[in-house]
Amino acid sequence: MFFVLPTVTVLWIYIFAADLPAVFLLRIIYQADTIEKEPVSLLWSLLLMGVFAALAAIAVEELIDIYLVTVLDKGSAAYSVVSAFLGVAAVEEGTKFLFLKLRTWKDPNFNYRFDGVVYAVFVSLGFAAFENVGYVFGYGLSVSVSRAFLAVPGHMAFAVFMGAFYGRAKLCADTGDTAGKIGNLLAAYLTAVFLHGFYDACAMIGTVLSTLLFIVFVVIMYIVVIKKVKRESSTDEPI
Repeated sequence: MFFVLPTVTVLWIYIFAADLPAVFLLRIIYQADTIEKEPVSLLWSLLLMGVFAALAAIAVEELIDIYLVTVLDKGSAAYSVVSAFLGVAAVEEGTKFLFLKLRTWKDPNFNYRFDGVVYAVFVSLGFAAFENVGYVFGYGLSVSVSRAFLAVPGHMAFAVFMGAFYGRAKLCADTGDTAGKIGNLLAAYLTAVFLHGFYDACAMIGTVLSTLLFIVFVVIMYIVVIKKVKRESSTDEPI
């Protein structure tokens, strides 16, 4: 018992440090949904979908990386860019989008446009929380600080754009606008991929210029996302 108790305590400290940023951001998005709150059971299922998305992404990313290292120098800028967009962003946003759509598209609770933002963020932060636990256990508590201000909010930011287009796609589908539905679904995925890929590419290249570009990009993206959440919430409409 003398050895087990500290181990369990440390375990919970690590989990708390890893998941606290996601919990904080989830609360913000939940409170922004002012017209009709989503069922708690649905929100928990979306977090679980995020975990499933993360597990699926890990498997696909491994396969893509095995291929990329055979055609590109792993230390090159080309590898960083291709890996960021194709090996990470396209895969991770793809698995998030897949599980988001499977779980929510036909759900009767999806009856307001802003619900798309809520659903996408919950899936994405379920993904980020699961991923963050792995990083904290792998690299220690020190990594939780940088990820609390960068990686976890980054996942939320990508999801806000995905969710905004996703909500519009649902609105188009229910009004019979097939072209609008398809266009917005594509925009939901591709916008998230672009933002995620650009974010990761700047971080992975690691030069002074790319680091400065990364900082500017993150600051601007956070400002835009904050304004976008407020605007999407205040102009919400029924589906």
